[in-house]
Amino acid sequence: MRHNPTDCGTMAAVESIEVLVGRIGKAHGIRGHVTIDVRTDEPERRFADGTRLRAVPPKGSALRLSELTVEGSRWHQGILHVLFEEVPDRNAAETVRGVLLYADIAADERPEDPEEFYDHQLVGLQVFDTDGALRGEVTGLLHGGAQDLLQIATPAARNVLVPFVKALVPEVDIAANKVVVADRPGLLDPSLLDDEGDK
Repeated sequence: MRHNPTDCGTMAAVESIEVLVGRIGKAHGIRGHVTIDVRTDEPERRFADGTRLRAVPPKGSALRLSELTVEGSRWHQGILHVLFEEVPDRNAAETVRGVLLYADIAADERPEDPEEFYDHQLVGLQVFDTDGALRGEVTGLLHGGAQDLLQIATPAARNVLVPFVKALVPEVDIAANKVVVADRPGLLDPSLLDDEGDK
């Protein structure tokens, strides 16, 4: 089970959602190519020729561009290199370093892989245990190097983190507005571990 880790959505309009798809890294070569810190599981789709991406420069940047258009992209030694129409040479490429890139997607768009999910699809899902008992609601996702974590608000007003792996989250049903968590002692109710430690 995977999800598009940083296709982190915010509502841009009722019919579309804006998702973070990458961050521009260093310049590569003299023609304006830049490396991309990819933040999507679908880079070929998000960085296709002609794609227009909203550009958000880092604080203190003098960059005045609000949008960049993909002219071409290629992989080199496992790193995505992109050429933007608005970045004609290495000097211009140096000025866009650190820029965050956002794409608009249809609110009902789904990843190509049925076992993948966008963050915005998961937030708000009801959380049930394998016995069918309501245990909370997904309030967010935290993206880590080793694994992603579902953030769940429980009825006891606790926020708990559950590793988003098939063994612990065996079912995600977007249409039914639910996710099933295979609860383990202390996973959804950490106070149980505290109680056991007091004995």
